[in-house]
Amino acid sequence: MDGKSDNNKVMLEGKIVAPFKFQMEHKGEAFYRTILQVNRQSGQCDLIPLLLSERLLDDTKNYEGQMVCVTGQFRSYNSHEKTKTCLLLHTFVKELDILDSDEEAGSMNEIFLQGFLCKAPVYRKTPLGREIADVLLAVNREYGRTDYIPCIVWGRNARFVSRLKVGNQVQVTGRIQSREYEKMEESEKVKKRAYEVSVFRLNLVE
Repeated sequence: MDGKSDNNKVMLEGKIVAPFKFQMEHKGEAFYRTILQVNRQSGQCDLIPLLLSERLLDDTKNYEGQMVCVTGQFRSYNSHEKTKTCLLLHTFVKELDILDSDEEAGSMNEIFLQGFLCKAPVYRKTPLGREIADVLLAVNREYGRTDYIPCIVWGRNARFVSRLKVGNQVQVTGRIQSREYEKMEESEKVKKRAYEVSVFRLNLVE
């Protein structure tokens, strides 16, 4: 690997389905948040949060509803809410291209990560007997920062990763997926959305 930017690569194609909302300012540069809808071959879709700089945007264009191609990194950050700390995830966009028509846009959703197991993998079987393992990957970033990315590993890869130890370095290839769940907050059920990487390929880095 040439550098830490090679440890974390995301390529997505889909439709922007939410207005841009101001998220933060860093060193005089404003960053905005939106949602990208990426369709799966199954007919379902994933709703993936994007964070991008104002410098990638054209003030004369309305991006909502546009088909776009983005490249960047899948990043995490801690959000402090009252007495709790939540791990939030988004795709940090480095390049954004508008596609001319719906025909040009596929359903690209690809991610490559190289990182370290920072927790022991949790191996289990679904009610239908499918093998699955939950993995938390620590992916180093520039300037001494680290992203913590939850991953889901299936089948024989789940069995393999379950035998690895904390600190082992792995490479994974997969896609970013979103899923809805309900959580009790102050005696009320609230809908939430979680994000994780569904892993297709996994290799141990010796």
